[in-house]
Amino acid sequence: MSDIKANAELVAYCGLYCGACKSYLGGKCLGCHENASATWCKVRSCCTEKQIKSCAECVEFPDPKACKKFNNIVSRLFGLVFKSDRAACIAQIKRLGLEGHAKSMAEMGAHTLKR
Repeated sequence: MSDIKANAELVAYCGLYCGACKSYLGGKCLGCHENASATWCKVRSCCTEKQIKSCAECVEFPDPKACKKFNNIVSRLFGLVFKSDRAACIAQIKRLGLEGHAKSMAEMGAHTLKR
């Protein structure tokens, strides 16, 4: 497994930090932006269609919790099981930018902010 480094390109569309994900670090995943086979992800599809780097740039839903693609039953269950707060990740991206978010997540060694 490789070291966790800050890289803004490893911030997923939904705000998770791929650079600290076990699958990415173990070489099993390319990360959100490079994983073209992740057609199942509605957030990824939406962001690529809108040509934005993350939900933090979405003007249609300034609060990602209002977006049904971001905040659906599957994502709520995922958040509950993994104690993940993707909306907090998006809020952090809005505050710090992608680079600041990547740096913060790399320093914490975390792929998500916890609830």
